[in-house]
Amino acid sequence: MGMVSLQRTSPAAALLSWRQVLAWRLNRQHLMEPASRRALVDVAERICGLHAQLMTSAELTLWARVKDLKRTDVSKALWERRDLVKLWAMRGTLHLLPARGFGTWQRALSTYDHYLRDHWLKYFDVTRAQLEKMSAAIGEALADRELTREELIAEVARLTRSKAQAEHLRSGWGSLLKPPSFQGRLCFAPSDGQNVRFTNPEAWLGGYEKPDRETARLDVVRRYLGVFGPASNADLARWWGITPPRARRLFEALGSDAVEVEVDGLRRWCLESDLAGLTAAEVDKNLRLLPMFDQYVVASSRDAEAVLADAYKPLVFRKSAWISAVVLVNGRIEGVWRHEIKGKRVVVTIEPFERLPRWAGPKITAEANSLARFFGKDLELVKPSG
Repeated sequence: MGMVSLQRTSPAAALLSWRQVLAWRLNRQHLMEPASRRALVDVAERICGLHAQLMTSAELTLWARVKDLKRTDVSKALWERRDLVKLWAMRGTLHLLPARGFGTWQRALSTYDHYLRDHWLKYFDVTRAQLEKMSAAIGEALADRELTREELIAEVARLTRSKAQAEHLRSGWGSLLKPPSFQGRLCFAPSDGQNVRFTNPEAWLGGYEKPDRETARLDVVRRYLGVFGPASNADLARWWGITPPRARRLFEALGSDAVEVEVDGLRRWCLESDLAGLTAAEVDKNLRLLPMFDQYVVASSRDAEAVLADAYKPLVFRKSAWISAVVLVNGRIEGVWRHEIKGKRVVVTIEPFERLPRWAGPKITAEANSLARFFGKDLELVKPSG
């Protein structure tokens, strides 16, 4: 598909409000009407995977969107049915991606090239040739088996005939394992006790389709817009881990599939096919508790006060790329919350940024009770009075 250049002076395809945009995102992400348990994987696919740096966050991301979800449902989908695949994906962070259509994600991830830059190679004290040799050895070592990290290091040393090179795999958790993950040579397997194990996704899934890399990447951009749009160049750049100019070129490469709209005076990209839904979107009295690293927040528009007031951004987007659990009111981030398991109780503490509307109280209680059922615990709810 040819590159189409859209001028910033061209008329917007639609004039939208942030309230419409947030309502549309809530609906698209199953935060208005929950999905059924049997649609668990469909939900993961819809929201472009589950952030899994913490497995609890991945589980709770689905809890927020799937009715009557059991805590074991996610692990069963991942390790028993193999409907999900755990790997290093967007931005080099751990994700659970759907096995259905995995090839599209893998081929899109294979376009990553940041690890080939001189400063990256220098930081990890490897050459490009050494990295490629190690990555190929990892793919071969995992082709038909599951190995712990120690076993993988030993096998890479044997295949490369270089113990020194294999020892690089000990440095920094996952850093040198990410490139083979992007290349489709590595994913996670069930752990052996406390030891993480890896395998090859080809073997884990019994093969998968491998579309053209650029076609796959544009398909991922469409999926992104179809759930997180309307989005700016910076929004896509942050989510996919590229520069804003690269993000703009990807939007432009969608041709007539993507249009520019104006959201309360800010230019954003969306799919042309989503215009009608965006225009009609409405939300009223919707309150949700979203976990740490929820996709709604990870992919949010961070330059829009209508999404999150600037004064409270440090409470949500914290140091070391930590993202807090949030209180969502009609799609806007209006507070943070946390939970702690204490014996037979789960203590849920709500910290709104400002006074919440009167109708929010019962909805917070309902959300917290749902969380307690998910953990199989009694609820202790701590929230401001009034």
